[in-house]
Amino acid sequence: MKRAFLKQTAGCLAGILTAAAVLAGCGRSVRSDGTVPSPTALTPVQTDASDDYRTSYEIFVYSFCDSDGDGIGDLPGVLSKLDYINDGDPATVNDLDCDQIWLMPVCPSPTYHKYDVTDYCAIDPVYGTMEDFDALVEACHARGIRVIVDLVVNHTSVEHPWFQTAAAYLRELPPDWEASEDYCPEFGYYHFSREAQNGYAPLAGTNWYYEARFWEGMPDLNLDSNAVRSELAEVTEFWLRHGVDGFRLDAVTSYYTGDRNASVAFLSWLTSAVKTQSPEATLVGEAWAAQDEYARYYESGIDSLFDFAFAGQDGIIASVVKGNRPAADFAAMMESEEQLYASYNPSYVNAPFYTNHDMARSTGYYAYDDGSRTKLAGALNLLMTGNAFIYYGEEIGMKGSGKDENKRAPMFWTDGGAGADGNCSGPPEMDRFDMKFPSLAAQQEDPASVWQYYRDAVRMRRSIPVLARGTTVPHPELSGDALCVFERQAPEGAAYKNALVVINTGEEPQDLPLMETYKEPLCALVTGEERVTVQQGTVHLPAFAVAVFSAEE
Repeated sequence: MKRAFLKQTAGCLAGILTAAAVLAGCGRSVRSDGTVPSPTALTPVQTDASDDYRTSYEIFVYSFCDSDGDGIGDLPGVLSKLDYINDGDPATVNDLDCDQIWLMPVCPSPTYHKYDVTDYCAIDPVYGTMEDFDALVEACHARGIRVIVDLVVNHTSVEHPWFQTAAAYLRELPPDWEASEDYCPEFGYYHFSREAQNGYAPLAGTNWYYEARFWEGMPDLNLDSNAVRSELAEVTEFWLRHGVDGFRLDAVTSYYTGDRNASVAFLSWLTSAVKTQSPEATLVGEAWAAQDEYARYYESGIDSLFDFAFAGQDGIIASVVKGNRPAADFAAMMESEEQLYASYNPSYVNAPFYTNHDMARSTGYYAYDDGSRTKLAGALNLLMTGNAFIYYGEEIGMKGSGKDENKRAPMFWTDGGAGADGNCSGPPEMDRFDMKFPSLAAQQEDPASVWQYYRDAVRMRRSIPVLARGTTVPHPELSGDALCVFERQAPEGAAYKNALVVINTGEEPQDLPLMETYKEPLCALVTGEERVTVQQGTVHLPAFAVAVFSAEE
């Protein structure tokens, strides 16, 4: 379809730079002074339950919102902030308008981060009760928000009853006796050895060792065990019965250390098991590796994988915004990866993200930034196809780097410290530091804030369906160091039109003649006071501006 479209438009592309199109009658979106409005006036498209093309919000419950004054976030706290995430009314502009949330682990655990589970079918008491969870899911669904939860199956906690039972059995076993699953089924749930090996920890009180690749408090599960697989299938069925819409799968590249094929095979089994239980359930995998490596995990049939190549301070987004890569690379790399992922799974749905709970927060990426680069980088993430993720606090430019606890600092709802409007105390070992940008409450009153920009960027993504669902076609002949121009083409038979996206990643304004095919400006994002304008068939882009045009009827 891409080649056919380019062939049809080849004639007009040759003269784009020398013969500007006349913009007569294009522009119900263009004001009388030629300015292109923000996305505020657009109406978000409401997604149905089976639609995987979402704008998702990652929540670390511990640091999100405290409802009971103990300094720790909880599920009732999340519920109290749903109107902030999405109030269910597309006409309002005071919410972020995300239509999916990802809850980081909520199961009982001895740690603050809860990636070492002690009970897969319960809620950690510091977060609330199962009734609280059910109430949250029900309220989310009433607003059109899907809920996915973290599923950590690579390892458990050493305090999990499975491991405790196996450890007790080995401690009672005479040193020279062979262990057997016949006497202790849980012995086969983990990888035990009498020999010290790389990645193994000693089991206190015995001459045994157990595999624990992350740290000794997280023993790795034996995913070859049919008994373990049966247990995990019961876990996914449990949460699906409680209304979740899918799972974020932790550490899929670690399922079988150093053996990608085995990890992909297990991921295929897990995907099949979940889809058998609920065909519409969505799965998003964390495969933190080089792009060529994690792309192979799409062979499993999983719906989505987090797109690490674009994320973090050294990813494509930040590199383009810093000027370390030409702007043209943003579109070129999107086109390249779309083809790569589709070669392994034609039905894939990308999962772009900019930062997450394991990465330094993005405000620290840009020295002396007045907020312009922080804003633009957020827009680039939301201009990618698929199911895009925002890490809580990213939308207000929160800080946090170094140790993991700093990256998971409390959501900055308002000034006043812990206890003010749901502000949490944060993880126990977190350093204390000041934020660069004001609290959410202050930013919601400032039309030029990072939050207002993010809100507009989300609205743009959700109001122009092709942005999330289309195929990227770069225009390198129009792009360069500071300009990135690409089409987003709708799938064949789609009810929505193609779009043209024009981005200025530089500090100086840029002028660009419009293509004949795209005459209707839809909206623009700007980081300062100067607006995007369209005059005499030419679009004027201030520094760090984005404009989206619709295909001609």
